[in-house]
Formats: sequence, structure tokens, C-alpha cells
Amino acid sequence: MAVSQQPVVIGRIALGIQLDYLVVGHVTRDLVDGAFTIGGTVSYAARTARALGCRVGVITSASPALDLSQVLGDVRVARFPAATTTTFKNIYTAEGRRQVLHSVAETLVPDMVPADWRAAIVHLGPVARECAPALIDAFGDSFVGVTPQGWMRRWDEAGHVSCCQWEDAEPVLARADGVVLSEEDVGGDRALLARYAAQTRLLVVTDGVKGCTVYEHGQARHFSAPAVHEVDPTGAGDIFAAAFFVSLQRMGDPWMAAHFANCVAARSVTRAGLAGTPTPDEVAHCERALQMSNVGWTGRALASPRPKGSDEPSTACDTGSRGG
Repeated sequence: MAVSQQPVVIGRIALGIQLDYLVVGHVTRDLVDGAFTIGGTVSYAARTARALGCRVGVITSASPALDLSQVLGDVRVARFPAATTTTFKNIYTAEGRRQVLHSVAETLVPDMVPADWRAAIVHLGPVARECAPALIDAFGDSFVGVTPQGWMRRWDEAGHVSCCQWEDAEPVLARADGVVLSEEDVGGDRALLARYAAQTRLLVVTDGVKGCTVYEHGQARHFSAPAVHEVDPTGAGDIFAAAFFVSLQRMGDPWMAAHFANCVAARSVTRAGLAGTPTPDEVAHCERALQMSNVGWTGRALASPRPKGSDEPSTACDTGSRGG
């Protein structure tokens, strides 16, 4: 069935729309125990960036029947209509999460980016190979962050999802200003992580309750996550990524950004689903914790220590163009 490729834009129309944070990917219907909720990287990341004070936009594709108003609120949304919404069935077991993919919406390509949208930070967040790799070069000198999980998934005829090799990784890694993925995404393959780290400016590898490891300029440093009572880990990686990208742009220091993102993401798992996106009180708590600690030196170095910098934190979400 043919689907119109004209987007439905939700939000006030203005000339020359300037965003602080733009996230590209599919909103999803997530089925758990017979009920469904809205999910996807764009949902978790957009809500997190909004909680951090950013002007946020989303480019996505979904069925027109899917109501996003309660989830994305005042986020500006360019939605390309599809015959179906990307839908996952999530099955949680003692061994971890298993997923079954029931349907996929339209592929997102550079021509779908509204011509008058500009963003300081662009976050490419595929969940089911829906983001065309060419999007990496579609945003000029904006900071481009990537969570490549959806490019590292495959599924069989029955929809059972498994990990696979990331095709087209090299050009994406070469252009990206920051990449966040998980140990689970690569099946714990340390050699593969080392190769990715050598191909990109900045790589962050999350590892659930253990925290994260930041790789930059041949150095690696591990940051432990705060201990919390976990209720639901869904979306924690997306929340981490959004908090990391925004904090990195504000402060220019990946060590500090990792510490802040760990704090925000840890609190997200204490609530279920999208309710885990940060509250203003949680953001303020993590900001205070960052200010009170000598965070640049609290991570455990895995290589030579990083020279101490003097950059002061900025309060603005929009701090300029692409990083170095």
C-alpha cells in the first residue's frame, strides 16, 4: 500500500526553526504482557532533552492513528505517515530481554528533514534500521550524536530480533561527534569496541548497573553508576545518551558528561517505561552532585589520565556547532 511522504508537523509553525536537540528515529508501540505503551529512542531521548531545558524536535514515521500528544507534549514533531507503527513485543526473562518485531514504519531519509529546521545537537536513534546511513551527512556542522542499536539488529521471518554486524559503520563513526552503545549491542566483543573507538572521536559504552566507559583520543575511563533499586531498565540507554550529548555540549568535558548521564539514567530505572524520564528535581539533584564533586578525576582510568581542563559549565542548551 502506497503511503504519502508528506510529513504532519505538530507544533507552532515559524520561519527558520532553531532547535537545541533534534532526534531522528521511530516512535514505537511496545507490547509487554498484553498491553502496549509508546517507546523508542526518540520518545525517551526527546523527553529527557526537554527536561534538560532544550527546545526539542523529532523526525519520525508512524501510523496517523498513534496519538503522541501525551508522550511528546510540546516537542515539535515531523511525522511521516505510515501504514503501520514500528511495533516490538518485549519479553523479560531472568536471562534478559527478548524482542519480537511485528511491524516497521517508513524508512527515514535526508529528504525528510524539514528545510527550515536547524539544530545544535542532532541525535540519530534507529531502533529497527529505519534511519538511512546518509542522514549522518544531512546536518551540516551540527553536533551529531549516534545511538546505533537499531543498525545492529536483525530479525528473522517470525520477527525474532538478534544482534548483527553494523553495516556502514565506518562512515557514520568517522562523522559522528559522539557515539553511545551498550556492551549488549556488541555481545561483549572487546576487539570490536576497540575498533569502533579507533574510528570515531568519542565512544561511550554503557553496561547497565556497572556504569559506562568513555573512550577518547586513545584514552579510556570507567565511571560507576549510582546504586538504585531497579524497577524497569527500558529506555535507560536512550536517557543516558540524551543526557550525555546535552551535557557534553554544555560543558565540553566527556568525563563530566558521563558522570551526569550516569546519575540521570540511574534514576530512570526506578520507574517503569516513559515515567522514568527525568523530573526537574532529578535533573537539579544530578547537577548539584556534579558541581560538588571533582568529577573530572573520579572515573577509574583505563589508560593514561586525561590532562586537567579548565572549561566552565555553560547554562545554555544551545552551545554552538559541531565539536572537534
